[in-house]
Amino acid sequence: SLYPEDGNDSGDLIKNAHTAKHELLESCRNCYQFFEETMHEELMRRKFIEEGLITAIDNNEFEVYYQAKIEIHSQKIIGAEALLRWNHPEKGPISPVEFIPIAEKTGLIIEIGEWVLHVACMQAKEWIEKYSKDFRIAVNLSARQLERRSLATEIVEKLTSIGLGMQSLELEITESMIMQDLDRMNLNFKTFSDAGITLSLDDFGTGYSSLSYLKQLPIGHLKIDKSFIKEISDNIDDQTITAAIISMGHNLGINVIAEGVENELQYLKLKELNCDEIQGYYFGRPICSEEFTQVLKQNCSA
Repeated sequence: SLYPEDGNDSGDLIKNAHTAKHELLESCRNCYQFFEETMHEELMRRKFIEEGLITAIDNNEFEVYYQAKIEIHSQKIIGAEALLRWNHPEKGPISPVEFIPIAEKTGLIIEIGEWVLHVACMQAKEWIEKYSKDFRIAVNLSARQLERRSLATEIVEKLTSIGLGMQSLELEITESMIMQDLDRMNLNFKTFSDAGITLSLDDFGTGYSSLSYLKQLPIGHLKIDKSFIKEISDNIDDQTITAAIISMGHNLGINVIAEGVENELQYLKLKELNCDEIQGYYFGRPICSEEFTQVLKQNCSA
């Protein structure tokens, strides 16, 4: 921080310098950072979110939304991804893009993740019993969760206590996550595989991981990142890359899902390329459980 722009006395200058340091540690090490007034606002916002997350579960501020996964040829709903939403009593909806990284950093994601898993699995059990015995629920895992060696055992016990079949749960992980500490996570991956729980590799094609992970890890599903789907109807490069991923997945016995499907042209191209499943706004936005129940009921009876 600089005098007099950032403060008229040593106290303000030191406080602002600490704020700049905190901002720097969030983004880059071995760098330097000058204080900016917006840093105070960002710091206060992060503090506000962190404090709110601590009580959000007890105050029933979280809600799980569901986005359908569609079998590409029959257009039947065969599952859904559970997506967390936070409706703050004062600020209204707060984006997961904003609060999930804070929950990760503070470790609050552990408790939040357990809550999401429980709610989603309970809901999936109801839908399976009423509408579709082959329905799968997909839940996202965080790196902090996967670092816990007991995670897989706890999830298996959770499914057993709920009465939900292991084959009905799909756990989504990202490429960047498995690069952090593969050795520590491998025990969880093996337990999931042995139990019959499907592992899905999310945002495939955008990370920096080696293709050897597809051989090393018990991956059951690949989700092609939406960046390859956005222009797939008329972009030859996207078509070629997507076709290669689908072919590779099938040859490895892996189910391939395209995410971010927003229009009919994208859908038709993916159908032509023999993709297995699709997910995106073309077939439905994430919606609350009550709305999803009606959509699923109608889809299953069609």
